[in-house]
Amino acid sequence: MPEKESPTPEKDPSPAPEPNRTARRRRAALVLAPCFAAFGALSACAGGGAPVPEPLPATGDIPAVPTTTPTTGVLVMAHGGGAEWNAAVAQAVAPLRDRIPLALAFGMADPRTLQAGLDSLAAQGVRDVAVVRLFLSGASFLHQTEYLFGLRSDPPPWGMIGHRMTDGADLRPLTTETRILLDPDGLAGSRAASGIMAGRAEAAAPERDAGVLLVAHGMGAEDENDRLLALMERSANELRTAGHPEVRAATLREDWAKARAVAEDDIRAAVEEMRRRHGRVVVLPYRLYGFGPYADVLEGLAYESGPALLPHPLITEWVAERATSRFCAAGLPSPLASCALSADAARVREPATS
Repeated sequence: MPEKESPTPEKDPSPAPEPNRTARRRRAALVLAPCFAAFGALSACAGGGAPVPEPLPATGDIPAVPTTTPTTGVLVMAHGGGAEWNAAVAQAVAPLRDRIPLALAFGMADPRTLQAGLDSLAAQGVRDVAVVRLFLSGASFLHQTEYLFGLRSDPPPWGMIGHRMTDGADLRPLTTETRILLDPDGLAGSRAASGIMAGRAEAAAPERDAGVLLVAHGMGAEDENDRLLALMERSANELRTAGHPEVRAATLREDWAKARAVAEDDIRAAVEEMRRRHGRVVVLPYRLYGFGPYADVLEGLAYESGPALLPHPLITEWVAERATSRFCAAGLPSPLASCALSADAARVREPATS
């Protein structure tokens, strides 16, 4: 399958270190090829399954706002991973549950968890659903998501059903009578992502005496990866403005062996160069959770590291903001924030008649 048609998962499990980079690359080729060709089980390729959404208790971090009939709700999509990965996402959205009906759908636009989430919201009386995709790139699984929600008529060239890869023609649109307000954006380049990275860099290098490298999973298609890097540059510019002497953004292209081999060399070279110039290097994982495979990639190099985007309260705010933008664009009030109507048009699916 051409790389430009390859899925772009955002995964966080970190493989165990190899004794040398040749062995590491050989293992990556052996492991990623079958995982990518069949997209295997998430327990093998992504550190965990994609559970059906379950009701989660609200934490009360955001004061409850009395509402009338809950005709609006939020469906949050996230890749999903191991138990800690999933728990971090659940914790981030839990404060919103006492303000609006909310469902979680883990998986790579998994039709099963998406349908379960819609059904759960419909059972609560929800008629308008803001779909917020907790992915770094807005391009991640966008075609499949739009097709499943009936926002476009052409299926993607490939698709995901459960944890296996399939022909896109095997996908079927979801069954729902709710109106879908799909947010096209990802986290990369957002005010939330930039603010979190600025805080991570400040904690690691308060004296502004270190180079900073932001590293993300990356995308398969060159144009999509370039767009992701451009969004990451927004966050990098925030750190430069804050006074950090050198800040770079890079993607590992984790699931595409040829591109990854080149990216590994570039990332290692960047760390070595910044350390020679500044004496210290801080590597920040520009990903939702965990350090990914970066310790393996940077084996033998001197660097410091910080946490990923989660856990952080700005992720909660970002979900609320993106959902509110969809409600406002559709002319609906939002129980999550004040609603000044935006010129940005929502992607709307009218209720089904069947």
